[in-house]
Amino acid sequence: MSDHQHEVEELERESATAARLFDVRLIIGGLFVVYGVIVTIAGLTAGDADLKKAQDININLWTGLGMLALGLFFLVWLKLRPAVPPTAAELAAAAENEPAKG
Repeated sequence: MSDHQHEVEELERESATAARLFDVRLIIGGLFVVYGVIVTIAGLTAGDADLKKAQDININLWTGLGMLALGLFFLVWLKLRPAVPPTAAELAAAAENEPAKG
């Protein structure tokens, strides 16, 4: 294997790692899970006075569970359909097919 091919493969691996690390689904899912846990705990520890303010609906509990469900949806989506960056060959082919700017 030539040095150039080895460098290209290394860059592709690094690019794939960066794509997975900075996928917006990870950030959104993680934040919703963290906030969902916090709000769910607040809902589980709600007192009678808090429930009377919300017409006997434990809004923190239901909102927290909804946030947890949404966050887990994003994380499962990320796991099932990970982001795949284009290969060097695909980038080169796309660059050849672009019309000249001028």
